Amino acid sequence: MTQPGSGGEGGAGSASGSGAMTSFDEIYDRPDPRDFFRVLGRWGYQTPQHAQGVFRRLVAARSDGPVTVLDLCCSYGINAALLNHDLTWADLHDHYTSPQAAALTTAELIARDRAYYAARRRPDAVRAIGLDPAAHALAYARAVGLLDEGFAENLEAAAPSPGLLRAAEDTGLITVTGGASFLTPRTFRPLLAAARQPVWVAAFVLRTGSYQAIAEGLTSEGLVTEKAAEPTYPQRRFTDADEQRHAVDAVTALGEDPRGKEADGCFHTAVHLSRPAEDAGNPPLTAFLAEA
Repeated sequence: MTQPGSGGEGGAGSASGSGAMTSFDEIYDRPDPRDFFRVLGRWGYQTPQHAQGVFRRLVAARSDGPVTVLDLCCSYGINAALLNHDLTWADLHDHYTSPQAAALTTAELIARDRAYYAARRRPDAVRAIGLDPAAHALAYARAVGLLDEGFAENLEAAAPSPGLLRAAEDTGLITVTGGASFLTPRTFRPLLAAARQPVWVAAFVLRTGSYQAIAEGLTSEGLVTEKAAEPTYPQRRFTDADEQRHAVDAVTALGEDPRGKEADGCFHTAVHLSRPAEDAGNPPLTAFLAEA
């Protein structure tokens, strides 16, 4: 969830827990996502684009009925935009950084975006729920139709509302593309308990941090976590040499090899997938991935 330095949906801020990453806190809870795309675009941010195909394949694999996707740290609903619409990250970046967008008020942008997304809605779109303390970002995502429901709550600090638990009942897939370093099993536990069907959890996690505590918590909920060592996915370029040095040191300390990845100038993420024991490995995690 969007917490100080967490990087919100994008996970592009101080998500390593080291305090060594550049903070982009000011762009995660604006009335609309124009600053998000303008600022992160400078650094080649791209995680939601990598997640698009992975999440679509995961949804398609759940053949036991309609799937509701619950996106943690959802911010402006960008994962839902890419999952449910015929759009790419580059399309969204161009849309929100254009001179036409810059000339609009937030209210005018919302009115334009309702039509923009409605015209590009996929026939296989799924129900999307968003969870993030960033109330302004959530309000935008709801207003333009990206989220069916959104909850500005922080489950690390408080129990979930009855409304969130009700919305989570039909969840089949929980997704995370940023902020994993600020999450613990405390966030996942009530959501999994509320669900009326087995839930899969898919997370793109920066290689500078460990997912072990969350994976262990999910184990206690009956889920087996698999990590894909390869491919990894570039997240964004480093803002300076100090940020890169800290990232290389963090990755090395975790026993990973930064060569060709962080050593070449970008943060990288690895995909973690948690499934019930009877589903683990079938199909293999690699079946859902694409080369970076």
